[in-house]
Amino acid sequence: VQSSLGTHCSIQRLLGHFTDRLPQELVLPGIPGKQSQGPSREEPACPAPQPVLQVLLCAEVPQQTLADFVKGSHALHRTSPGHYERLGCLLLLQICMGLEHLRVQNVAQGDLCPENLLLVQCPCPPQGQQGQKELPGLSLPRLLISSFFKVQEKQRPCSSSQEQDWSQGLAAPSPPAAAELNVGRLIYQILHVDISLENILGFRSKRLPEIPLLSIYSAGLKRLATLLLHRDPHQRVSIEQARGILQVLLWGPRQELFARSRKSLGLLQSWLQVKRALLLLRFAENSAGARASPGLEEWLCCQYFQGVTEHTLYQVTQVLYAP
Repeated sequence: VQSSLGTHCSIQRLLGHFTDRLPQELVLPGIPGKQSQGPSREEPACPAPQPVLQVLLCAEVPQQTLADFVKGSHALHRTSPGHYERLGCLLLLQICMGLEHLRVQNVAQGDLCPENLLLVQCPCPPQGQQGQKELPGLSLPRLLISSFFKVQEKQRPCSSSQEQDWSQGLAAPSPPAAAELNVGRLIYQILHVDISLENILGFRSKRLPEIPLLSIYSAGLKRLATLLLHRDPHQRVSIEQARGILQVLLWGPRQELFARSRKSLGLLQSWLQVKRALLLLRFAENSAGARASPGLEEWLCCQYFQGVTEHTLYQVTQVLYAP
């Protein structure tokens, strides 16, 4: 499945794969692993199946998993909550963009957990091109989704107990329906708030754990997690809507804009025009001043302002800033 996926910045790219077993037609007589044809030798009635080692050749070298990143960032979250939670929004945005790409190809993520989300260190600009210094541990890594399977395959052998829990415990009619629940769960994990599968499905508690309001992003992430983990599947936001909400949290418009003026399509259109002009001006100034070339965050920002319209902004802000 992975070898058939189209190229995407948030999907692990597979260059090739092989196993530690020779094809049956290449196994010569007398080589271990091939059953002897001699009638005199006794064969075991039920030989124990040997595990097959899968070797994948990938284009990117992961620096760590999302689980490693979250585990090692407790102190960073306490000392720089705004920077850390912005970084969390950017990582979640990459996850949503990757899941959208998979859904178009009728492919699902087999086990959307921090251990299967890989982080690749982006190349650093030369010292002469570096602008303001980044705080330690705050450089944005590129996130790669791994572990996939075709949605159509109803009866598929589970490779791990985690995949079995994912497909059976979530009680979803189809694997993609669980993506929203898993992304909502990831929000809590990134924000260092404990949440279990029982909390998500409402088996033990009707209320989700509280998310501390530590930065300007906390309330929006709390709102998004609530919408993704809604008990009624028909009232949950989709992955596409979650992506739009994260983009608004990162690059606006913020709720303060509507406190001064009544929200309308005209206001949002004017806001978009100003933001796009300022973005182009900033890139021009950076280029003229030999500043660092645009990085991953700038690319994600351009993706947002290239595709968003005042109509989509109106819908997203209605959901995000609803009372």
